[in-house]
Amino acid sequence: MFSRLSDKLQDVFKDLRGHGRISEKNITDALRDVRMALLDADVHFQVAKDFIARVKDKAMGEEVLRSVTPGQQIVKIFHDELTTLLGGDAAPLNLTKPARILVVGLNGAGKTTSSAKLARLLKSQGRAPQLIACDLHRPAAIAQLATLAEQVGVPVYQPQAGETDVLKVGREAVAWCDQTPGDVQIYDTAGRQDLDEPLIEELRRLKEFLQPQEILIVCDAATGQQAVNVAEKFHAALGLTGIILTKLDGDARGGAALSLREVTKQPIKFAGVGEKIEQFEQFYPDRLAGRILGMGDVVSLVEKAAEVINEDDARRMEEKLRKASFDLEDFLQQFRMLKRMGPLQNVLGMLPGMANLKGSSIDEGQLKRVEAIILSMTPQERTRPDILNARRRQRVARGSGTTVTEVNNLILRFTQMRKMMKNMGQMKKLMAQARKGGMLGMN
Repeated sequence: MFSRLSDKLQDVFKDLRGHGRISEKNITDALRDVRMALLDADVHFQVAKDFIARVKDKAMGEEVLRSVTPGQQIVKIFHDELTTLLGGDAAPLNLTKPARILVVGLNGAGKTTSSAKLARLLKSQGRAPQLIACDLHRPAAIAQLATLAEQVGVPVYQPQAGETDVLKVGREAVAWCDQTPGDVQIYDTAGRQDLDEPLIEELRRLKEFLQPQEILIVCDAATGQQAVNVAEKFHAALGLTGIILTKLDGDARGGAALSLREVTKQPIKFAGVGEKIEQFEQFYPDRLAGRILGMGDVVSLVEKAAEVINEDDARRMEEKLRKASFDLEDFLQQFRMLKRMGPLQNVLGMLPGMANLKGSSIDEGQLKRVEAIILSMTPQERTRPDILNARRRQRVARGSGTTVTEVNNLILRFTQMRKMMKNMGQMKKLMAQARKGGMLGMN
């Protein structure tokens, strides 16, 4: 996500930080590079122009130019302006009763999947969402929503097969919602390959009947400026209240995210960051600005960790690490926990300074081989790796579809890690004994 833009911005900031004092020429040259980077990232021309003007106005101030660390001051200005560009504070959903959400957009943007992902997210927050299938045009759309609804464990309304009257479906769905336990109604509507008047008219009629609190458009980040143009037209016709941006994990440029808020004046409320049903999150402008500028996103990292880490397991693991009794079974459990947090490259991007570290990409295939090697060991071998002689290692390599060299490397790295933990434990004991005996802190 935003890898190309992030790389170029990091190069610009590195150059600025290298100057003890910064002149107007330094800033002008840097902003020229930033402007080119924004345009290359498919940011709308006018959005890029206005953004650069605002940054330049603040960066040219005496407070920055005479600062002890002008480079850092300019990075902060960029962060603040990027946050504003992306929408400022996070905008929550309006869920006042009857709490109806109309999900709109073109075919292929991910409306049906996003509707189900939103339902799952609301359910995890203690809400009781209901899904309503209103896409009467796309073959199998109703069946797809029903399958996803079952997957996330929420009720779904399905119209009769062959139904073509969306207003009739809306009336029947409202009656069904009144009889079905729930507090948030999510309407998955029809799309088209292109924006056309029949589609808009159908959505207008449905909107007039439902009077939804939220009208969210689903935009595919990978389509760049097309997503911006589509959102602008939908907003003019329906009056959008927010944006769901999908496929952020696959878009190296990311210009749509930086342009949508500015062009439509509506907040990006949610982001799809992967294909899995749980890879959907509330959009926080300040956090994304931090990721783009290589500052990481520790808050999101902690939140993701809290979702997948069991408190008792964490305490048990801490005890094992302290006693250096950590084995390959524990390693496998931690590895799986980390995978539940999402693509490891995304997790790495949340660490400050790591997002754009050259050569920091993770080979997911290699990690799968590590897991296969451990799974090919017996329970005894996982808890006591020292019994893995040459014959056992050959068997593990055959069972995991890897080579003996790969098995040897894994065991070597694990042994070194456990030895380091043991040394750390011994050092802590020595320090504790030294303090107790009055060996430290002597005048």
